[in-house]
Amino acid sequence: MPQVEAVTTIDSAIDFHSETYKDAYSRINAIVIEGEEEANGNYIQLAEMLPDSKDELIRLSKMENRHKKGFQACGRNLAVTPDMEFAKDFFAKLHENFQDAAATGNVVTCLLIQSLIIECFAIAAYNIYIPVADPFARKITEGVVKDEYMHLNFGEKWLGENFEDSKKELQEANRKNLPLVWKMLNQVEKDADILGMEKEALVEDFMIAYGEALGNIGFKNMEIMRMSAQGLAAA
Repeated sequence: MPQVEAVTTIDSAIDFHSETYKDAYSRINAIVIEGEEEANGNYIQLAEMLPDSKDELIRLSKMENRHKKGFQACGRNLAVTPDMEFAKDFFAKLHENFQDAAATGNVVTCLLIQSLIIECFAIAAYNIYIPVADPFARKITEGVVKDEYMHLNFGEKWLGENFEDSKKELQEANRKNLPLVWKMLNQVEKDADILGMEKEALVEDFMIAYGEALGNIGFKNMEIMRMSAQGLAAA
């Protein structure tokens, strides 16, 4: 998947130190911290479910933990305390669905949630955020987004190699989990807008990344359109 070139021009109209900005940032920063923490735990669980890929998955989990520390530093740089309670609630349903799938050994569902939905969500959000980020956060985020493509590629590769056996479960997991993305975006639309991130751009970038990932796995264009529509219906 081609990476989006980061735009380094910062919107001079954004006051990174205003109370309004910092209030919104407390929730957005918490979401990215919690998202990386969720990913760290998810990859550790996947390593137990996929012993042949254990070393690679543990490596990915460690990368997510480094990302978390980087985003924690971004909050400290702006003297913002992340609202972790909000963030845990934000991810609660996806977390629950991943844990339910892991408990029953449904590795395909786990990979769709973590390696496709969460990674595509992160890639879209980070690419939209980079042009409007403060200088410190921009450098951190530019480094993180490069790693996220590797994480996405792991899920694409595994699911592609097991596509025929996984297809039905992928479609069901998509039906249950993709609508959650739009509910999550709606929750933070106002905060994201304050940070200079438009919801429409987030939706577009996510749809592009997710659709490309489904295509790389083996789904045909009409199947991708039907699967994507299941999420848009909840937007």
